[in-house]
Amino acid sequence: MTVLITGATGFIGRHLCAHLTRHHQPVLALMRQPAKLSELRQQVSTLGGQGELVDAIAGDLDAPGLGLTSALPNDITAIVHLGARFAWAMDPAVARKTNVEGSLAATELAHKLGVRMVFISGFMLENRVHLERLGIKLANLSDTDWEQVYQQAGSYEASKLEGALKSREYAVARDMDWVEVQPATLTGSTATGELDTAQPLFQMIDNLNHGRMALIPGSPEHWLPLVSVDTLVSIIAAAISAPTPPERILALDPATPNLKGLLALMAAPLGVKPPAYHIPSKLLSWLLKIPGLATKLNTAPESLHFIQPTRFDTTSSCAFMEGQGITLPPIHQVVQSNARWYREKVLT
Repeated sequence: MTVLITGATGFIGRHLCAHLTRHHQPVLALMRQPAKLSELRQQVSTLGGQGELVDAIAGDLDAPGLGLTSALPNDITAIVHLGARFAWAMDPAVARKTNVEGSLAATELAHKLGVRMVFISGFMLENRVHLERLGIKLANLSDTDWEQVYQQAGSYEASKLEGALKSREYAVARDMDWVEVQPATLTGSTATGELDTAQPLFQMIDNLNHGRMALIPGSPEHWLPLVSVDTLVSIIAAAISAPTPPERILALDPATPNLKGLLALMAAPLGVKPPAYHIPSKLLSWLLKIPGLATKLNTAPESLHFIQPTRFDTTSSCAFMEGQGITLPPIHQVVQSNARWYREKVLT
């Protein structure tokens, strides 16, 4: 019984492969370059998994039909769709090809195979006020002016929202076995503190360390919801195997402090002084449009959308986690562990 994973070579994907194979679950990774399978297997083994249980099949989210030219094995029981293209200021056509068309192709494959689809989206899909502000028409998705959404949100966020909502709509219309896991911003490993340098939290720690965060975006109510990568992969693994999981699981630690508190937690291991005063998000977003300033501060205006005051109802998600024996590690310890890893591995 094999699980097919898109995005297996990414930060979450490597940890998920390690978690699944540690529990003797074979994995088939959809890879643009299957020749790099040995590298992925080594990474999985380093993370405590069984790399030999990972195999690969050639495929590409940017290609029609996922670019599959080889026959899939007959024992696939679920597809986990992690693959995505991430960058700020992306060309909308590039973002759409991967994050919308690729997501729909993965969902269509799950329907064709008649297997469970575990779709990894994002926590902002539960922020209804934000979606309405962007002009997304949840009651009738076809009425949404997506060009306007892309202009307001930026190509990365807009394409992730469009891909998730259209894939969800496809799955519901066909009564698919569908589970959507909606992660918050990722922290690094709880065991080692290791944080992928492509993750937004790494960027925040780096900006704080280099004095690029003189002010706190937003208000005292603003926060950046977090979830540890270990918790997230445990949730995904449970979503794969649970008999009747919820259709949507919000992978978010409600104990995440506000942004001021989060920055203070990061600053302590770094030996730097955290910012004490706030700057309104709209003002900061406007300032970042000044030529060169976003680059100097290493902060994209699009990234500010994920720092907001909305709180989320995690009741059903926490009940699911409790039923699966998943516990949330103390988030302040995880964040400080990540900051210490940065100090010891990046600054030395």
